[in-house]
Amino acid sequence: MDNVENPVTEAGEKVKEKPAPAASKVAAKPAAKPAASAGGEKTIESQPASEINKMRRRITWACMGGFLVSSFLMFLRFFLPRTIFEPSNTFRIGLPADFGFGVDTKFQQQYRIWVVRNAERLFVIYARCTHLGCTPDWKASEQKFKCPCHGSGYDSEGVNFEGPAPRPMDRAKLEIGADGQIVVNLDKLYQQPKGLPTQFNEDGAFLRV
Repeated sequence: MDNVENPVTEAGEKVKEKPAPAASKVAAKPAAKPAASAGGEKTIESQPASEINKMRRRITWACMGGFLVSSFLMFLRFFLPRTIFEPSNTFRIGLPADFGFGVDTKFQQQYRIWVVRNAERLFVIYARCTHLGCTPDWKASEQKFKCPCHGSGYDSEGVNFEGPAPRPMDRAKLEIGADGQIVVNLDKLYQQPKGLPTQFNEDGAFLRV
């Protein structure tokens, strides 16, 4: 009776073996990760934060550098002369044949002059009232220059005849250039002071036509 084989059921089938105890399942679980691996995960997670800090430092240094450079440039600019660039006072206006009799006002805005031609001469009037320096207007219907500031009046050749202007308007120096054009020089002006001899008849104050 000791060597009894697996008992059989009444139906003649062998009795099924019982499943393994639950303790075996517990033993089959994988071992916990070592502590060192947990530390490695923390290092990986801290890398993005380190990159952000580096970027912030770069931006901060760039802002400081830009501020210092701007301050240095402003410091240098303080010692540089402040020059106002103006157009040249010597320029060409064309050939004498380009101008007809009377007053030509096409250069008033650009050069502040009028070109006047009569039967004998061509000359250039500097468009500045001799009272307080305003720019008169040419009144073609009245054939006179009229200052809008204080009412001074000048005839077609710039000679004053009404208002507070003390003398005629000045005339610019003229010469013919190598190309045949009229060269105007506003650095040299001819005047007719009150009670003194006129300069309008001097060489350079007009061109014969």
